[in-house]
Amino acid sequence: MKVRLTITRWQCRHRKCVRRTFSDQLPTIAPPYAHRTSRMAEIVGLLGHGLGGRPAESLMQRLGMPVSDDTILRQLKRNAPRSAEDGNIRILGIDDWSWRRSSHYGTIMVDLEQRSVVDILDDRSVESVRAWLQERPSIEVVSRDRCGLYAQAAREGAPQARQVADRFHLVQNLQAAIKAQMSLYDHGNVRPILSEDAIASARSQRHFARLAHRQSRKEIFNELHALRQCGLSYSEIGRRTGYDRRSIANWLSSSAPRDRNRAALKPTSPLHFEKFLAECWKNGNRNGRHLFNDVRNQGYTGSRSNLERLLKEWRNTSSSQPDIAPREIHVSEPVRDPDTGHMISSMVAAALCIKPRGKLTVRQVRKVDALKQGSTPFAEMRALAMRFRGILRAKNPDQIEPWIDDAIDTELAEMVRFARVLHRDLEAVKNAIELPWNNGQAEGQINRLKTLKRAMYGRAGPELMRARMLPLSHTL
Repeated sequence: MKVRLTITRWQCRHRKCVRRTFSDQLPTIAPPYAHRTSRMAEIVGLLGHGLGGRPAESLMQRLGMPVSDDTILRQLKRNAPRSAEDGNIRILGIDDWSWRRSSHYGTIMVDLEQRSVVDILDDRSVESVRAWLQERPSIEVVSRDRCGLYAQAAREGAPQARQVADRFHLVQNLQAAIKAQMSLYDHGNVRPILSEDAIASARSQRHFARLAHRQSRKEIFNELHALRQCGLSYSEIGRRTGYDRRSIANWLSSSAPRDRNRAALKPTSPLHFEKFLAECWKNGNRNGRHLFNDVRNQGYTGSRSNLERLLKEWRNTSSSQPDIAPREIHVSEPVRDPDTGHMISSMVAAALCIKPRGKLTVRQVRKVDALKQGSTPFAEMRALAMRFRGILRAKNPDQIEPWIDDAIDTELAEMVRFARVLHRDLEAVKNAIELPWNNGQAEGQINRLKTLKRAMYGRAGPELMRARMLPLSHTL
């Protein structure tokens, strides 16, 4: 539909005037030389910001206002430079995000008070972040993760601001340290190599573990059926046993304990050719590329990366670890789950180590008790983890330095390393305990950014990504 608008044309009678004629201006309807009205341009901007190029084009076509996707994106990018007018920022959250994982990263800036994105940087460098911070002297607090790059940029670009280490990342780093420490004792998680006797021994251990698991499932079956025969409801059974309602319903719907059938190994798994690979390894052939070619001739159809994961475990087993104290290497017996008989992995142990006892299920309590009884390092690390959580919850920064000293005194390699890193970033850690700010809002904005990036199939450049991430109040 076309609208014809009649306006007045005026004539200038001044002899020295450059413009002989001119017309009335109607900026509320359309700016000069525009192809669409201001109202329609606003609609184009709104739909482009919320939907992107092609989805907005389809909707505009349906509404009877055809506009191409390229025009919509040009409108967004045309308004993007105005988005840098971000007022006075006091509390800033900084985090990185990946254009391409392990290759190219960007930086996101979030106003934690206003809960909105204020800028997107297309790289992750000290120079760009420092220059951005120097242009905004009003910043009082900088919340960041444990990345040393942002710590240096904040020191140089905003020396007046207090740095805050994100509490979530502090707990996450503690869990990673516990997992790495428990991995030193997790010998049962690495598959044996180099001899047929070792392979046969592993098969025997797995057979006994399956028998123990079958026996534990039978005990669970009998317990649940006995409680049901006493007239207890599913909810009451769940409160007494710690199982969820769906699991209880599955157990009670069967007349006998269900046994899990172990899937047969397929040619896509390198364990299908374990005997052949162990023989090659024993003969000195330990190059991943050579072994991949050899095992493919045997019928292997999996990927090389899958094979390399198995070879990495073998290399870790055969390599020595001189920096670990002798008392850390010696382990009499791996700790096993009292319910199933399976060995408790380092990942599960680390997750349970930082979880308060009040939030543990009945089965998790039994696992924690077994780990504390069978592993002295686990007991030490759990005591430290509970103290660390207590310091964070009580907001008592004065207790963090005694905690660091006690962690170093344990002489557990990974815990000592974690404590020393905390000491290097002590001021930011104390601020994290004392101040209420954290990077949760920045993490949420990164989740939104990833959604937009995938919706645009990863082809959006920095300018367009910045225009879509900034609030509408900035871009319109």
